[in-house]
Amino acid sequence: MRLREKMAVPHGRNFLMVPGPSHVPDRILRAMHRQSVDHRSLDFPKITHSVLKDLKEFFQTKEGTCFVFPATGTGAWESCLSNTLNQGDKIISVRMGQFSHLWIDMMHRFGLDVLELDVEWGDGLPYDQIAALLRNDTRHEIKAVAVVQNETTTGVYTNIPKVRQLLNQLNHPALLFVDGVSSIGSLEFKMDEWQVDVAVTGSQKGLSLPAGLGLVCARPKALALGMDKPKSSNLPSVFFSWKDMVDQNQLGYFPYTPSVPLLWGLREALDMFVVEEGIQNVWARHHRFAEGVRRAVAAWGLRPIANKPEEYSDTVTTVLCPEGIDAQKIVATAYQKYNLSLGGGLMKLRGRVFRIGTLGDINELIILGTLAGTEMAMRDVGMPIKLGSGVAAAAEYFQQTAIPTRGLSGTQAKI
Repeated sequence: MRLREKMAVPHGRNFLMVPGPSHVPDRILRAMHRQSVDHRSLDFPKITHSVLKDLKEFFQTKEGTCFVFPATGTGAWESCLSNTLNQGDKIISVRMGQFSHLWIDMMHRFGLDVLELDVEWGDGLPYDQIAALLRNDTRHEIKAVAVVQNETTTGVYTNIPKVRQLLNQLNHPALLFVDGVSSIGSLEFKMDEWQVDVAVTGSQKGLSLPAGLGLVCARPKALALGMDKPKSSNLPSVFFSWKDMVDQNQLGYFPYTPSVPLLWGLREALDMFVVEEGIQNVWARHHRFAEGVRRAVAAWGLRPIANKPEEYSDTVTTVLCPEGIDAQKIVATAYQKYNLSLGGGLMKLRGRVFRIGTLGDINELIILGTLAGTEMAMRDVGMPIKLGSGVAAAAEYFQQTAIPTRGLSGTQAKI
C-alpha cells in the first residue's frame, strides 16, 4: 500500500504578531471556560457592575458612561454615530488608512454630510485644515470631528489633545469622537483630561480577548443626545441604543442576551491590565516593546511608513519594503515556513509594506522570536538582510531597559 504524502505539522504556538487580534493569555481562556449561566439571575449583576466600574479606569474617566456591546469595533463605530447624530449632520473626518476610510464609508451610508480630508498614507492629521473648517463654520453646523487615534494600516498615531485644543481655541461645540480600536488599553488615552466625547474600542486588541465585544464610552454631552434619541432622531438606534443599555445596565443586566463567556474574559483582562499591572504601566510596556521593533527595523536599513517619529505607533510598526520586493511574499513565507503571522499591507499599501504588531500580552522574547522569523522570511524573498542584525539591536535595547518582574534580589538563585 502506498503511503500518503504528509505535510509537516507546525509545532509550538503560532506567533500571532498582527496588530490584532492579539494572543489570548491562558488566564483569560480559563476564565471564559465555564458553563452557561442565566443572564437574568439574581447573581448576574455582580459581573455587570464590576466590569462597568473598572472600564472607567480603562478609559481613564470618571464622567463617562461605559457600554459593552456583543459586537466588534465596527459595531462600536455605529453605536457612536447612531446615538449622537442625525441624517444630514456635518462631520469632519480624515482618511489616512483603511480603517479611517471604512468609518467614513459608514458615515456616508448613514446619510451624514462628511467633510472628508485626505492625506498621504503615512502622514498624520492635517490640523491646519481641520482648524480652517471649524473656523469657517460660524453657524456651528459641524456637529462632530471624528479621528482615528491609531491608524492600524500605517502605524500613525494621532495627538488627540491637539484636536481638542483646536475645538476649545475656536470655541466650537462640535463633539470629539475617537476611534481607539488599536490604541485604547495599549497607548496613552485620557478620556476626561482630553475631553473626548465618545471613544470606541474592541476586545481583540490591547485587552487580549477574542473578537466579539465593542466597547464604547460616552461623556455627558454625548450621552444626553443618546438618551434623547428615541424621541428626536431621524437616525434611530436599536441594537446599539445607549438608552436601552443605561436602563438595563443600572439594574445589572443587558437589553438582550450578552456574550457571557466574553464578559468573564473581560473581567479577567481588566484584572490583569488595570487592577494588577496598572494602565500607566501598560502604556509604558507597549512603548518599550515598539521601540525595540523600531530599532530592529533601522538595523535592517528599512523604515516605518509613518513619516514623523512623534507619530510612530506603539502597537504596530508598518515597515516599508524596497522597490522590487513584494511584501506579501514576506508575510506568506513567514506564515508558511516559520509559523509567524505578520500583518500584510492593506488597500493601496498591499505589497508595499508588512506590519509587526506589538500589543496585548507579549514580552521581549516573543518580540525577539518575531524579529528572527521576519529576518529569515525577508532573506527567503531575496532581501539582503544580515541574520541577527535586527534581533541584536532590539535585544541590546531590551537588555538595557529591562524591568525585573519577579522580584530579582541581585543574588544567584538557589536551585
